[in-house]
Amino acid sequence: MATPEPSDGPDPDDLAELPTRARKDVRKYVLADEVLTVATRRHWAVLVAPTARWLPVLVLGGWLLLLDAENRFTTTLGLLVALAALAVYGLRVGEWWMRHFIVTNRRVLLTSGLIVRSVTLLPVRRITDLTWKETLFGNLLGYGTFRFESAGKLKALSEITFLPHAEELYRKVSRLLFTSGGDDEGNPDTKSAARRDTEPIAGLPPRQP
Repeated sequence: MATPEPSDGPDPDDLAELPTRARKDVRKYVLADEVLTVATRRHWAVLVAPTARWLPVLVLGGWLLLLDAENRFTTTLGLLVALAALAVYGLRVGEWWMRHFIVTNRRVLLTSGLIVRSVTLLPVRRITDLTWKETLFGNLLGYGTFRFESAGKLKALSEITFLPHAEELYRKVSRLLFTSGGDDEGNPDTKSAARRDTEPIAGLPPRQP
């Protein structure tokens, strides 16, 4: 019997509902023989703190810019303050837009970076515990936090905040953890699959009555 060849990537039906940037990350970083479970960016609530921090600075810059149109010092200062606030806030929005939380049947990945892209990954087989935390505001706005406990010192993905639809994601990832099998590379665990604890062990003498 011929061995079926792996597909060229994730099922197109799984990518149809994803945003363009997320589809690009999935096609680039998810392996051909992996099954996509989750692909999402963090909840927009992650931008609340940067907005509250930099919006007053932007307003201050605009006020200085319009305070006295004939005063070169205040107009220049206001312009610089406003541009700085826009630049920093734009970076925060760009980071949110480009960062994606991706889960397959083999790995958990976090992609990030505006100019230089980086991918942090954690094999599913290394995850020993998963905690889901939802605050009062998270419950109201629809986001939560995942905290992963993993074997060894893989702490890069220990906590991921502001995940949307956290309850649904928690069920998907939990189901994946309970049904995953194989080694860290996704190969079937033939020893575990071949063993049946209820079957007699071959080679032992028959039990005496």
